[in-house]
Amino acid sequence: MDSKIRLLAKAVTWQVAGFFSMMLIGFLFTGSITASGGIAIAGSITGFVAYFAHEMAWARVAWGRGMATVVTRLDTSTEA
Repeated sequence: MDSKIRLLAKAVTWQVAGFFSMMLIGFLFTGSITASGGIAIAGSITGFVAYFAHEMAWARVAWGRGMATVVTRLDTSTEA
């Protein structure tokens, strides 16, 4: 399971990449850098929160994970 700080780092890097994509798409549709920036900021904030919540929820779901190997230690000492 990922730590919360790792989940946060993944969410931030994903949102940086998504921000530039959303800004480009917004610009292509509106022709305005200001409008596309607003669209990208709103989308980034919403997407960041949604992604983090999604990852936290899935971190609690065991479905689809491999079985953990259980290691037991045998006590081989002999008492006299």
